[in-house]
Amino acid sequence: MPVRSGWLSADGQSREDTRLVSLGALTPTSPVGTRSGILPGSYTGLYRLAAFTVTGIANTMTATVSPGRAVIQAPDAQGVVSSRGAYPIALTEYVTIAFAAGDAQYGRIDLVVLRVYDDAYDGSGRTEAVVEIIKGTPAATPAAPTAPDLTLPLYEVAVQANASAGTNAIAWSTALTGRRTATVGVGGILPVSTDSGIGSYPGQYRDSDGQLQRWSGTAWTNYPVLPTWQDWTPTWTTSSGSVLPALGNATVSGRYVKFGTTVHMNFSIAFGSTTTYGTGATTSDNWRFSLPVTAASVQPHIGYAELGVSNSARATARLYCATTGTFELLIVSGQPSATALTNSGAVDALTPWTWASGNVIKGGATYEAAS
Repeated sequence: MPVRSGWLSADGQSREDTRLVSLGALTPTSPVGTRSGILPGSYTGLYRLAAFTVTGIANTMTATVSPGRAVIQAPDAQGVVSSRGAYPIALTEYVTIAFAAGDAQYGRIDLVVLRVYDDAYDGSGRTEAVVEIIKGTPAATPAAPTAPDLTLPLYEVAVQANASAGTNAIAWSTALTGRRTATVGVGGILPVSTDSGIGSYPGQYRDSDGQLQRWSGTAWTNYPVLPTWQDWTPTWTTSSGSVLPALGNATVSGRYVKFGTTVHMNFSIAFGSTTTYGTGATTSDNWRFSLPVTAASVQPHIGYAELGVSNSARATARLYCATTGTFELLIVSGQPSATALTNSGAVDALTPWTWASGNVIKGGATYEAAS
């Protein structure tokens, strides 16, 4: 019968039923499959995983494994769903494991695993969960052995050539490489470090070494999605549009970032030999520059800019939104030198001085975007 029930029949609930319909469902990997892993947590809250920690005993070939809880899922593939379910396991006290002596010539890598034996399926003659060592093959460049079915890798342990109890025992300070992975209740945030597996469903969350990530359906993406700075080249026009300036060979750079409805921007314009500047103050044809993102409204003060010429004359201008798509500059102070400020107010071809090649405008602003 493909429909399984738990705690319903008075005498017909099998072991498979119990494993398949657990009420405390953990991280799913398929419609009926569960992610194998260790339940996170520590006594002090300092560590992601404290369960099944392997700690070597100095000057020996032995180590201890700490208590914990875990789940091991039977093999489960798309279209071929295992009827065996997931095996919940608890280690309630420390256990000691012993490693074989090192090879006379080469080092090897052993794999410490949590393993389930189920005679009903594997014919092993055993029905139990154990912590055991899968011995690696000695080699000039050793590799960890492949984990058998129904195992959860815990640690790789490097066993050097000629290792034995005493002064040449396993070098525990460098021998251990963690392989533990976690599993949590469905909907919980999964703690991972080196895990490269795919997510189970769009909207699943995980904590990757402190960075919250969300599964999009195709990839893990940082959450919230943080904005990135982008290039932007302002378009140069005037308030009347009668005689338009032209950048020519000016050097222009601009960057902006949008976070929600807040926009931060900065820009720099160094005028060149072929730059033209439009008309002067007598026509009130003020310079305008395009905003990188449409503003929510005409805003009277969004930032400041520094205006300069090669002989160190300086002026400061206030930036304001002339329209929801543009900003203008209004002179607020100046530092005259050989070239004094000849006009005040808005900026144009003759204000605050007669512009020429080598002059610069550099500024930045923050404003509210339309959306």
